[in-house]
Amino acid sequence: MAKTPTNPKTFPTLHLETVLIRRVKGHVCGVDEAGRGPWAGPVSAAAVILNPDDLPPGIDDSKALTEKRRAVLETEIKARAIAWGVGFASVEEIDDLNILHATGLAMCRAIEALSVQPVAALVDGNYRFKLPCEIQTVVKGDSLSLSIAAASILAKTARDRLMIELDAEHPGYGFASHKGYNAPSHTEGLRTLGPCPAHRRSWAPIRALLADA
Repeated sequence: MAKTPTNPKTFPTLHLETVLIRRVKGHVCGVDEAGRGPWAGPVSAAAVILNPDDLPPGIDDSKALTEKRRAVLETEIKARAIAWGVGFASVEEIDDLNILHATGLAMCRAIEALSVQPVAALVDGNYRFKLPCEIQTVVKGDSLSLSIAAASILAKTARDRLMIELDAEHPGYGFASHKGYNAPSHTEGLRTLGPCPAHRRSWAPIRALLADA
């Protein structure tokens, strides 16, 4: 029996950017976040305006890339893009505002950090954040839009570096390896040491530990 052919992997393109640029008559950035789900650390976001005449080869959704490949592409994106920006929302802001609004704050900061301000943004997902420009949401945008994919890489690499720094400040939790997500070493560190200032106190597992303390 013949095997059913598998669908070949598709890569993001500039199609969505091209259509939007024609309509708004100005620069369009891609926006994505990293770190909405972890128990610890800030949430990060990045905004990127790519140069269509100078695209780094191999841009893809950050989750589809190795750590080494993300690092290479981060350098290439920053060197070749028309503009790029990264923003964070702190643990305290996440606890005060909730993760959704904190993510929007990080996205605003990323766009405001751009050296060239866009007229519109392609934003990964389906939530319409209040950003300082027109937005178009794109479900699974990091696998469809090159600008969003580039932003996903910058948001991920920036947050990973910060979590490695937090690991040095707060040893024993394994932040450098799991980046604040749920993992056996993280759970063991919390059981042994209790929460540290890098933990999101509004998260249920952390809240429960604080209640038992």
